Amino acid sequence: MANSKYEYVKKFEVDDKLPPHNWIVLRIDGCHFHRFAADHMFEKPNDENALNLMNICAVSMLEHFPDVVFAYGVSDEYSFILKETTELYQRRASKILSLSVSYFTSVYVMKWKDFFPHKELREPPSFDGRVICYPRANIVRDYLAWRQVDCHINNQYNTCFWMLVKSGKTEREAQESLKGTLSKDKNELLFQHFSVNYDKLPAMFRKGSCVYVDKVEETVKLDYSGNPVKRLRKKVTVGHFDIISPKFWNEHPYILEEE
Repeated sequence: MANSKYEYVKKFEVDDKLPPHNWIVLRIDGCHFHRFAADHMFEKPNDENALNLMNICAVSMLEHFPDVVFAYGVSDEYSFILKETTELYQRRASKILSLSVSYFTSVYVMKWKDFFPHKELREPPSFDGRVICYPRANIVRDYLAWRQVDCHINNQYNTCFWMLVKSGKTEREAQESLKGTLSKDKNELLFQHFSVNYDKLPAMFRKGSCVYVDKVEETVKLDYSGNPVKRLRKKVTVGHFDIISPKFWNEHPYILEEE
């Protein structure tokens, strides 16, 4: 670039490079999604198609950004974990944030018709985002546990709330009925009044969604006798697991392996 007398303006740019040897968490969250969900008549308390649309956006993120090693999503929110050694966009926060959020949003729009073939996208979805650095993998696990606890609390409340509304209560009456209730009280309400066992509801609703690269056995060809020949291949996988207890992490130690 040619030098000019106007180049001094570059001195006002702030260095936003994230510190090295830190795990990077990128959290993308729907902006004004309560209104967006209402405008598009999402099912309450959970719209399975809307959740699967978010999941496919997360899958695309892992395929597009190889340094993302894990993602956890619930409702209109997704958290993406970038490995501690990543040099993605030279670890510049503004680059990581802006390009990731714009890519996620673009995929959401492009994939809309795959999940809502009979619904017009009436307004553009928008997402905000933030980046946070964590120095150790165990803190990243605590962060993910925090998000999954939040998923459970919100989903249990919303399930009770919308069951009450659908049974004839106003939204204000439903809020009053749930005020001060504990988790066991909500489970009892669902079972006694609606014959719903909360623990039997779909795991995606109760636990959220995990997206990660797993080794999957796939048939690659047939041999001369017509028998399948299988190979282990890496594939971006979506699952719904308890990520608070150590079981998942013990089975997938490579995800948050520190270098």
